[in-house]
Amino acid sequence: MRRLYLSTTVVFWLLVAAFWIGGGWLSPAGESAAIATERLITAKELSKHTEPGNCWMAIRGSVYDLSAYLPQHPSPPEIVTSWCGKEATEAYDTKTKGRPHSPYADELLANYRIGMLAPAKPR
Repeated sequence: MRRLYLSTTVVFWLLVAAFWIGGGWLSPAGESAAIATERLITAKELSKHTEPGNCWMAIRGSVYDLSAYLPQHPSPPEIVTSWCGKEATEAYDTKTKGRPHSPYADELLANYRIGMLAPAKPR
């Protein structure tokens, strides 16, 4: 009985170690590959998307295509469309009234992410 206990304990810890080591090898490479292939969107490209049917915004360094969401937004469209084609982090974080969006809005926003805002080139 003791031999069975020792054998199963050793097998268990070997499996735990294998999962831990395997996860360490796979995660960083997977993350690096995702970051390397992510689309970078320049401020110039962002500024071309200013219409309700073609509305992109940069929020917290990410760019979102909110065209499909605008008809579903609970507030009047002009509140959102005035930020199309622009960096809109402060407007999003405060709803321009000093109130943050809900956690649900943050989850919903992730569905419309299309890339990252490229850093501005120094002059």
